[in-house]
Amino acid sequence: MELATWLTFFAACWAISLSPGAGAVAAMSAGLSHGFRRGYFMTFGLILGILTQVLFVSAGLGALIAASETAFAVIKWAGVAYLVWLGVQQWRAPAQPLAAADDGAVQATRRQLVLRGWGINAVNPKGTVFLLAVVPQFLDLAAPLAPQYLVIGATLGFTDLVVMGGYTALAARVLAALKSAHHIKLLNRVFGSLFVLAGVLLASFKRHA
Repeated sequence: MELATWLTFFAACWAISLSPGAGAVAAMSAGLSHGFRRGYFMTFGLILGILTQVLFVSAGLGALIAASETAFAVIKWAGVAYLVWLGVQQWRAPAQPLAAADDGAVQATRRQLVLRGWGINAVNPKGTVFLLAVVPQFLDLAAPLAPQYLVIGATLGFTDLVVMGGYTALAARVLAALKSAHHIKLLNRVFGSLFVLAGVLLASFKRHA
């Protein structure tokens, strides 16, 4: 991949990462519930989900999923169910200040956060369709494809590492400033509702939209 092509893709990655979506909601939710140090593990999961999508596309599985009505529907509704489930969990989360949550009483483990993040991005056919539409524009078909997909995956991962980390830190700082259980409960319900909204938007997504 030529430098000029990569710079264009790099700029596109920032726009993609900064745009609101389920990943941003997940990162902020993790920061809100677990603070930055633990919540940042959600970002690692989100990046693994992106890399899973890149692997699907590079192996040709992305095109198969997008072309198969059954495969697309299965993945789509699994993603919808997962986002709604996360929303319900967040809605019902205890209104516990960060100082108390640091004790670990209601903390998700780092492994659980990574798996949640992976699930959000890996089980998302919108990501597959997006990569199928965008990535080929940056590929040099006359050159080996594997190194180019590695560069694409690394670039997407780096931008998410920074952007989602920023979302996590922002939410963690908000939580640290909150002392009222009422306000924390309200934020939990806001993020829970955003997860459900993301699920509803995914449910309305069509392959050729």
